[in-house]
Amino acid sequence: MGFVGFWKQFFSNYYPRGHLYFAGALGIVCLTVLFFVEGEKETVSLEPATRDVIPIKPPDLNAVPETETVASNELVLEDFVVTEDSSLVDEQLWRQVEVRSGDNLSAIFTKVGLTDQDLFRVLNSSDEAKILNRLYPGYQLDFMIVDTGELEKLRVLKSPLEGYLFTRETSGYMVEPILKEAEIRQAYKVGKIVNSLFMAGQEEQIPAAHIMEMANIFGGVIDFILDPRAGDQFSILYDEQFLNGEFIGSGQILATQFINQGKKHTAIRYVTEEGEAGYYSTDGESMRKAFLRNPLDVFRISSNFNPRRRHPIMNTIRAHKGTDYAAPSGTPIQATSDGRVTRASRYGSFGNLVIIKHTGGFETKYAHLSQFVRGLNRGDRVRQGDIIGFVGATGGATGPHLHYEFLVNGVHQNPRTILDKLPKAKSIVPSEIDRFHQQTAGLLQQFEKLNTSRMLTINQPSAD
Repeated sequence: MGFVGFWKQFFSNYYPRGHLYFAGALGIVCLTVLFFVEGEKETVSLEPATRDVIPIKPPDLNAVPETETVASNELVLEDFVVTEDSSLVDEQLWRQVEVRSGDNLSAIFTKVGLTDQDLFRVLNSSDEAKILNRLYPGYQLDFMIVDTGELEKLRVLKSPLEGYLFTRETSGYMVEPILKEAEIRQAYKVGKIVNSLFMAGQEEQIPAAHIMEMANIFGGVIDFILDPRAGDQFSILYDEQFLNGEFIGSGQILATQFINQGKKHTAIRYVTEEGEAGYYSTDGESMRKAFLRNPLDVFRISSNFNPRRRHPIMNTIRAHKGTDYAAPSGTPIQATSDGRVTRASRYGSFGNLVIIKHTGGFETKYAHLSQFVRGLNRGDRVRQGDIIGFVGATGGATGPHLHYEFLVNGVHQNPRTILDKLPKAKSIVPSEIDRFHQQTAGLLQQFEKLNTSRMLTINQPSAD
């Protein structure tokens, strides 16, 4: 009997046939269950590999945050220390002092509670400290003094954009330059002459320096004493400087226009290939004469050049070798051309006198000044249009005015007539004219567009 036959006879002898059928069916069910369980285990174990190819779904915003996320948002002491505005706290430690006329460094140090030894240590810290030897009104000194009474830092600001920072070290003070870059925005103004260019410009809140510069730019083609008429119009486009959103000063004039008795004069700023900036007509012709017609924008000429004028004080016939410009005290006075200062001091009946020697044998004199511009000294180089002083009544003056003289090879000439005989400054050379047009085309188009819209506005008839 074989193996299979043995078990067949065994089950048939001891178990009924119905029981055997039931047991067989039960066995098949058990084997099937075991098979599916094992298959499910394998599918679960492969799930991590399947995740690598499933796109990441957007997070469920309504889901409850995990424990780690909740813990990271808890407020602890360290969080307050990190988020504190340390720059604001640092600024609160500074004490600011603005330098005024008559101030000196020793008095300023004493005023903030520092000693002469503190001043000595700062002045001898490095060669850069010599900046403190020449302080001018308007400079700002910021002191950071710690609880021990020691000067931790000193900030010297010549302007909002330029200065020096002194920082205390073991052996003295380290000096670093402060240089900041301003944000540049453009300003456009337009006005109409009623009395003078200066008054009209002030009414439109144009910076005084820019009004004077406009007079310089057009001084070669317009006599601002005789030519302007009520109703003449002007416009100006210039840069303004901002730092941290605050206005800190005006920049260069970019373009300007003056309509004198119906004739339009337009000037645009251009920097040549040699790096020299100047103002030119739209054709590239220089707007600049060798000399300005007038050293200031004034209300009237009180006395012309006259070889046989009767002197108002001496009551004698005495040559008046210059031109007198009546103007309010403090009106800025400009150098009429480039040159070197040969005198900037008080001189007899001239009072405060500036003399400038120019190339070509020319010399100009400016008398009766109330004061000289800050820092002007004999030997200094000046450029045409630079402010050299202010109108006053020093010396033998009977009232505030500027006495202006013009000499050629030592001989006095009439400043009102000699200028028409002098050449203009050089214009754009032919080899550079294409560059000039390329670089000024966009600015000129912008300026003309502004002029067209604004001039129409100010020329509209009154509703009255």
